[in-house]
Amino acid sequence: MALPSFNWWGKGSHKGTPVVVTMENPNWSMVELEAPSESDFQTSTVTQEKARGKNAKQLTWVLLLKAHRAAGCLTSIASTLFSLGSTIRHRVISGRTDNNDSTPSTENKTVKTRFYNCIKAFLWLSLLLLGFEIAAYFKGWHFGAPKLQLQYIFTAPFGVRDLFDGLYTRWVLIRVGYLAPPLQFLANVCIILFIVQSLDRLVLCLGCFWIRFKKIKPIPKQDAIVDLEENGFFPMVLVQIPMCNEKEVYQQSIAAVCNLDWPKSKILIQVLDDSDEPTTQLLIKEEVHKWQQDGARIVYRHRVIRDGYKAGNLKSGMSYSYVKEYEFVAIFDADFQPAPDFLKRTIPHFKDNEDVGLVQARWSFVNKDENLLTRLQNVNLSFHFEVEQQVNGVFINFFGFNGTAGVWRIKALEESGGWLERTTVEDMDIAVRAHLHGWKFVFLNDVECQCELPESYEAYRKQQHRWHSGPMQLFRLCLPDIIRAKISMWKKFNMIFLFFLLRKLILPFYSFTLFCIILPMTMFIPEAELPAWVVCYIPATMSFLNILPTPKSLPFIVPYLLFENTMSVTKFNAMLSGLFQLGSAYEWVVTKKSGRSSEGDLVSLVEKETKQQRGESEPNLDETKTDILREQKSRQKKHNRMYTKELALAFLLLTASARSLLSAQGFIRSVVDVNTGGLELGWLPNENFRRRGLAESSVHRLLSSRFRF
Repeated sequence: MALPSFNWWGKGSHKGTPVVVTMENPNWSMVELEAPSESDFQTSTVTQEKARGKNAKQLTWVLLLKAHRAAGCLTSIASTLFSLGSTIRHRVISGRTDNNDSTPSTENKTVKTRFYNCIKAFLWLSLLLLGFEIAAYFKGWHFGAPKLQLQYIFTAPFGVRDLFDGLYTRWVLIRVGYLAPPLQFLANVCIILFIVQSLDRLVLCLGCFWIRFKKIKPIPKQDAIVDLEENGFFPMVLVQIPMCNEKEVYQQSIAAVCNLDWPKSKILIQVLDDSDEPTTQLLIKEEVHKWQQDGARIVYRHRVIRDGYKAGNLKSGMSYSYVKEYEFVAIFDADFQPAPDFLKRTIPHFKDNEDVGLVQARWSFVNKDENLLTRLQNVNLSFHFEVEQQVNGVFINFFGFNGTAGVWRIKALEESGGWLERTTVEDMDIAVRAHLHGWKFVFLNDVECQCELPESYEAYRKQQHRWHSGPMQLFRLCLPDIIRAKISMWKKFNMIFLFFLLRKLILPFYSFTLFCIILPMTMFIPEAELPAWVVCYIPATMSFLNILPTPKSLPFIVPYLLFENTMSVTKFNAMLSGLFQLGSAYEWVVTKKSGRSSEGDLVSLVEKETKQQRGESEPNLDETKTDILREQKSRQKKHNRMYTKELALAFLLLTASARSLLSAQGFIRSVVDVNTGGLELGWLPNENFRRRGLAESSVHRLLSSRFRF
């Protein structure tokens, strides 16, 4: 069989066989296809040559277009950097932050800046060392091969080069012989504390898993439920709402408490107002008067002498003679909104349990998804209630009172000494003293009370300062009482070591010292090492355990790690101020509320009162509206703040990470390799040491005497 010929285009006269395609669809027409002829291919070479010239021109235009785009990109980057620089300059000028606070502070300015100066000193030292390391690299003090290759890039005179080499050699000797050993010792101590605290957290998590697996929860006796539902036996309950200049949230808390499902003859509500702003007092009085007209048993109390902060306010409320008629007292802060059945779900736990002194409910948050800060706070507080409070309440019947959303037996308060103004954590103080007197606590994880989280870092930082300074004040005061108390040795150990030392002192100490001081310093003193499981694996595991009670927050695990690292500055500073009674130890600043669940209530109230009260009340209400608007503007100005301690720590960690990155890329190398057999001193520039009359063997003996593994 002959193969078909493929030279059909070589016939000059033949134009090709026409092919006619006919489509049945009337919308289509006939198409004639002809084969290519020889002339077509003769002109193809000429066309290709023209195309090449055309392509060269197109390439030139493409390159010019890309160059234009690159220039535009550089211009935009330059303008962006310029605007960023101007923004930073504006923030620095207008937000010299920690000193421009309108809230009066009792903290000494010298004490306030001492901690910041320490961090700043570490920052400048790290920058100096980083520059020194980079200069040493360009001088040839690095590993380029199995042996040291001195690549003197700088063309400086011999004397200058010799001076630098001498300084760097002395720095290496000081670093290896005198700085690395104490730094390694401190790192080992912090590692031990870190392991102990991690084991404590792991035990708490296992206890929480066991509670869930066994479905353990406090259940009131059936007789108590029958007394409430069938027999109508309702004990006398006093409800206290302490507040101070919290005009954003007072309406919602008063309304929620007045709507509690409890016989009006068996309940009395005290609004304990410590506000020093006349406009706020006027608004709260009007709100109380409105509910009195609706039939609620509610009274307004204002102290003339405002001593003792919240503890003094609560103590003043308990000093009235009619309090003797009541058996229990429920406490709610100004931003808390209890459900109508709150008392019916908490009071029955006291029935036939005469040793129960406190029933604590869990907090829930109306603004937990407002911003990243509230999401991260929700992670911490959810772990606190779900794990810490619940496990301690189930297994040892003791935990710290949270200061609100709880019901106390008045007899337990009186026997424990009542509210004392000696610390800024009056809630923890009364809980410790009640436990030493033998009272038991019950935590209800399924009873929630809504409240607000601080939405600004300023408010959150001040809240955390109080929460971490107060326990150290209390520990100094309560330690002798705990030792002398007639309780079991296990309870004393739990209260001293676990409750105070491990969770209130050791936790902020090692979290700041290990991860914010020692870890950056090991980047510049590589002879002191931290294991990878200390730096990475255990912190990641602990963060994962912390985030388990809020699974929806799992995507925020990395910001959570960074957030906890940043907050360690505030917590460590607060812990030291409370432990050593520094200037800020007794500083009390009311946490700012946003009134998220009742926005616009104040303005609407002012407009409502304006319509109802014509005449002499009208000017006062106009002044109230003006004051509200003025305060809102002042709050907006506070957002332009910079936090120097946190920024200094951030730059310190950034400098250390830059050094670590350069070392990992081979740009900067660790100068000493520590092996199981001793030290390898291939890094030493022998000619420099010989020039100074120092033999290599003597240096080897010096360093070997410092490091023995």
